[in-house]
Formats: sequence, structure tokens, C-alpha cells
Amino acid sequence: MNAPTLVAPAPPRGRDERKPGRRLRRVGVALGCSLGALVIAVLAMWAAGVLAFAGPGGPRVRTTLATSFAVLAVAVIVALFTRRRRLAVIVFAAALLLVGAWWSTIRPSNDRAWQPDVAVLPSATIDGGRVTVRNIRNFDYRTETDFTPRYYDRTFDLARLDRVDLVAVYWMGPAIAHLFLTFGFGDDHLAISIEARKERSEGYSALGGFFRQYELVYVVADERDVIRLRTNYRKDPPEDVYLFRTRASLDNGRRVFLDYMRAINELHERPRFYNTLTTNCTNVILTHTRVNPGHVPFSWKILLSGYAPEYIYEAGRLDGALPFEELKRRSHINAAAQAADQAPDFSQRIRAGLPAPVAP
Repeated sequence: MNAPTLVAPAPPRGRDERKPGRRLRRVGVALGCSLGALVIAVLAMWAAGVLAFAGPGGPRVRTTLATSFAVLAVAVIVALFTRRRRLAVIVFAAALLLVGAWWSTIRPSNDRAWQPDVAVLPSATIDGGRVTVRNIRNFDYRTETDFTPRYYDRTFDLARLDRVDLVAVYWMGPAIAHLFLTFGFGDDHLAISIEARKERSEGYSALGGFFRQYELVYVVADERDVIRLRTNYRKDPPEDVYLFRTRASLDNGRRVFLDYMRAINELHERPRFYNTLTTNCTNVILTHTRVNPGHVPFSWKILLSGYAPEYIYEAGRLDGALPFEELKRRSHINAAAQAADQAPDFSQRIRAGLPAPVAP
């Protein structure tokens, strides 16, 4: 009789083999939940901002709604790491849809109680090569907030366009600036500043500008208004104003000017919202220049508007005979504007001594 063969029993199949798979699944679930938590946090910040700045009701109601949504988001993020994650995601999605539905009802309007400096919209009539601009702002300032509103109309001959200048206004360090263009027609100059159109009860909030708090407005103004306001009257904080002579070709300048005029007229029929990031003074200028071939491409320096003049310099659109820092120093016009004050030749006096670019 043969002796039995002793063979060690095989281990239960699948237990050890399943462990690596389980670990991978757990890691995958954890990573997915973490990514989901990040997405929910970003969406919750947007929704809370909508409710805080543009939600229904008064300030207390909006604050309560925004806080409640933030608390809901925290609860949902915690639930992502439990077995109730599916229900939590459904609840969050439903709440987000409600906020999105409210957001879709917020429409821009021209019919509001506007602050006096943006109460009157400009308009333009284009007749071949002649453009009549109405409601050019030219306020008589005594202080920044004490002024007598004044407007005038003027007809410009596009054949006489002989310069396009860039104005940069700084008040809070080198990274942030307000930019606008000014167009020269011989001795006449027309400045066009793209701004947030504020109501009487509103102050400016960069954060609020993300949430449809302001309409967009083109302030079409005499340089004695829009430049002198910033150099002579704004004191808290004071503003530093630089006027850069651009090397734009005159044909390009005419196309940009006409594109501005069309946009100004469109706002009468189709008002738009201002947006701190996407529809601001700098981005909209860049949009208008796209009517030209070889326009300046987008850059991160456009987002940090204080660096936009340097970027335009690097693109060859400003005088390259001087280093940029020297060009900027010599383009500072506060002293000249303060000395010129209300002089009829204000525009000529603030340009006296500025570096003159070589035409392209």
C-alpha cells in the first residue's frame, strides 16, 4: 500500500489576490473624492458670491443665503468621504441649479439710478469719414465729488486722426492700473475710458465686479475732464498718470476708433455687464484692437493691467529708443496736468516734452 502524499493545502484563492485591487480602489475613491471636494469648493465659492452680491432680498438675506450655501458645501464635502456621497452630490447639484437659475435672471439694464459721472451715455453718428460724437463729458470740477456736469458734441474727421495715445493710471502699486486710449485729431483730443457703471448707492468692489454688480460704460470725455480728474482732484488715494505715445499706424487707429464708436452705440440697445476679470478697461481695449491685422496677442500682463504698458512696449507699439523704465519716467504727466489745469491748450501742454515715437 502506497503511503499518502503529503501536500500542503492551497491558501484560499482570491483573498490575498484581492487585497492589492481593494487598495487601488480605495486610493482611487479617495482621489476621486478629493477632486470632487475641490470642484465643489470652487463651485460653492462662486454660488456663495452670487448670493452675497447679487442674491434676492436685502443685505441680511443675501448674507444668510451665502452663509447657508457655504455650510451646505462643507457638509457635502464631508459626506463625500462616507457612503452617503451620492445623496450629498444630488443635494448640492440641486442647490447649485437653483443658484444658476437665479443668476440667469440677472440682466444688464440702462434704466437705473446712476451716479452723476456715468448717468449720460455717449453716442455716435458715422457718416463716411466723419463721426459726430454726442455727450462728450467735460465736467467742471471743484473736488473729486463736487462738480458741475457739462457735455458737448463734436464732429471728428477721420482723415485728421494723427495719434493714438495710451493713458495708464496707478494708485495701488505697480500691478494694477486703469488704462484708456485717447485719440488725437490735430488740436482736438477724445479720451475713451471703459469703466464700471455704478448706481448712486454703490461703491466699487473688485470682488463684486465678478458677480454682475455693474454695467459696462464707455466714458467719452475731454482730456481736461478724464485726465485732470485723476491728476488734480483724486487725493485718497492719489493717482499717478502716465501718457504713452503709441506707434499705432493711422489706419489701425481709425479702425479701432470706429470699433469703439460701434460698441458705444450698441450699449444703448444691448447693455452689458462689467466683469473684473473678463470685461474690464484693459481686456476691452485688447478686444477692440483685434480689428487690426497683427494685433497684440493676449498675455498674462493683460490680466495684471499695471504691466500692460510694458507688454505693449515689448510688442513694439511704444517708443523703443529708450529703456521702458526711462520711457515710463518721462511719460509721467501729473505735474504738467496740474500746471495746465483748465487751460484751453491742456492737451498740448501735458504732451510737451514727452518722448515722440517713430511712426511704424
